[in-house]
Amino acid sequence: MSRVGKKPIPKPEKTEITFADRVLTVIGPKGQLSRRIHPDVDLNIEEDQILLSVRRNDKKTKAQWGTARALVANMLTGVSQGFERVLEINGIGYRAEVKGNSIDLNLGYSHPISFDLPEGISALVERNTIRLSGIDKEKLGFAAASIRKFRPPEPYKGKGIKYAEEHIVRKAGKTGK
Repeated sequence: MSRVGKKPIPKPEKTEITFADRVLTVIGPKGQLSRRIHPDVDLNIEEDQILLSVRRNDKKTKAQWGTARALVANMLTGVSQGFERVLEINGIGYRAEVKGNSIDLNLGYSHPISFDLPEGISALVERNTIRLSGIDKEKLGFAAASIRKFRPPEPYKGKGIKYAEEHIVRKAGKTGK
């Protein structure tokens, strides 16, 4: 039995939840999200919580049960509180700037890099940090990973783009005689 799937999801205040034709729609103060739910997973919306159950009892269905529960919980958290991801830029001359719906990055290459933000994701740059925020956790994580991929942190000096909570394991450089 899925330990994650059988946990009830508390319903936040000021959120409206509808489930029709296998599509879950969640409307909250921050916005609206929709997602198709796997056919083997049933959704039961009660007054103050949401319960998920499975139609079959095999291994793949149980995996979908836990996944569906996590996705629904992330949708509810996103429309009620939102998500935020913080990236740090380390390196001399490395900088970022928000221009409209894109981020211009100077990361030591011969050309600046322009990254267009996905719909629903906003960015704020303060000195050497980039704050990405939005209601869809999947889009937010993908945008943060795409920005980090332009210049991942290197292990010798730690130069590059890293997540704020990430710890870079440093290596010793060349040792002389």
